[in-house]
Amino acid sequence: MPPSTNKKGGGIFYGWWIVAATCVVNAMGGGVYFYGFSVFFLPIKEALKLSSASTSLIFSLSRAEGAIEGPLAGYLIDRYGPRRMLTVGSLIVAVGYILLSRVNSFATFLIVYLGIVSLAFNAAFSGSTMAVVNNWFVRRKGLAMAISIAAFSLGGSIIAPLLAFGIHHLGWRTALILSGVLLAAIVVPFAQLLKPSPEAMGLQPDGDNPNSKMAEEDKSDEVNEEVVDFTVREAFKTKSYWILAIGTMLRTGTLGTIIVHFVPMMVWKGNSEQSAAMMLGILAFLSIPMRIGIGWLGDRWSRPKILSAGMALGAISLLWLQNAQGVREIWIFICVFAVVEGLSALNWALVGDYFGRKRFATLRGFLSLVYSWGMIIMPVLAGYIFDRTDSYTIVIWIFIGMYVAGTLIFALIQKPKPPIRLSPGLVK
Repeated sequence: MPPSTNKKGGGIFYGWWIVAATCVVNAMGGGVYFYGFSVFFLPIKEALKLSSASTSLIFSLSRAEGAIEGPLAGYLIDRYGPRRMLTVGSLIVAVGYILLSRVNSFATFLIVYLGIVSLAFNAAFSGSTMAVVNNWFVRRKGLAMAISIAAFSLGGSIIAPLLAFGIHHLGWRTALILSGVLLAAIVVPFAQLLKPSPEAMGLQPDGDNPNSKMAEEDKSDEVNEEVVDFTVREAFKTKSYWILAIGTMLRTGTLGTIIVHFVPMMVWKGNSEQSAAMMLGILAFLSIPMRIGIGWLGDRWSRPKILSAGMALGAISLLWLQNAQGVREIWIFICVFAVVEGLSALNWALVGDYFGRKRFATLRGFLSLVYSWGMIIMPVLAGYIFDRTDSYTIVIWIFIGMYVAGTLIFALIQKPKPPIRLSPGLVK
């Protein structure tokens, strides 16, 4: 990991150990919960005799729940810290997965998944790791967040194929039990390593010495601007906050739906379920270097412009998928779309860039009230369209339109002006 100055007791700056711990947490959460849902999609659909729309509804309702609880979850993370939230949350999620393995109807599945698994995961996992990384880094925030978020993909690349193997040989119910147990067993100890901020350990963000000129030498033009801690009310009054929310909705709504429907989409293109699960794992794996590379790039160039270019690439990749006729063309889509999946770190880094460190989780939580609607509506709509047409063609064209709109949104967004009430002494 990159070295830094001002280390506690010598060695590597503790912020990079924070990043390492969040990588483990994100790998488990991303592999079991995010990518894992796509692997469980068809087995659950067949076992409970559901339509694609009904199965997608499970995911969409979990996102609706996340949107509703987002502001409160963000407040709790800012108030009690990521360590406590992740410890309690991972244990509850584990219990939920075990109970989920016993359900035999759509209604009970919804009750357990939404009432236990999704509720706990959205509250504990969704913002905790990004909040703590945002607190520990300013100049290297893009790279640090990219490394942390890349672990979601790492978890997907490793765990998704293992889940497919477990489902094939042990059944989806046993695979759910093992997923829950492993999630808690790994996340709980690593969550204890998460310290709330560098100041709590007598350090500075990025590991800088407060009297050193190193920070000034390293800053890019965008990061070099003063960072102000906005209150929630002040952020709400800016156009940038709501433009960012809409852009995030377009990006996450499309990406989230593609991940949920990835396995059935690849089966529609002529692949077997196991091959499709392997493709999902490889997509996740390929996005790892993309996330890190794009995060590194975002610390040096304009993050909004990179996001805009990435959204345009997303539209192009889906246009390619629409016309793909063979396995080779599908693999080209996977390689290109891995770049698009790598954009998320820059999206969340903008929240910290524009609105500061102090209320990051709370402000991100309120953003979820807007951006989550993309992940609420689109998976069900995609499933409904597939049920009616036996094809994802219309769905892909809708996704292309969303990516084009996102390209324009991120091209136009600008950093908000500092609130008038702040004096220079309060600018960080």
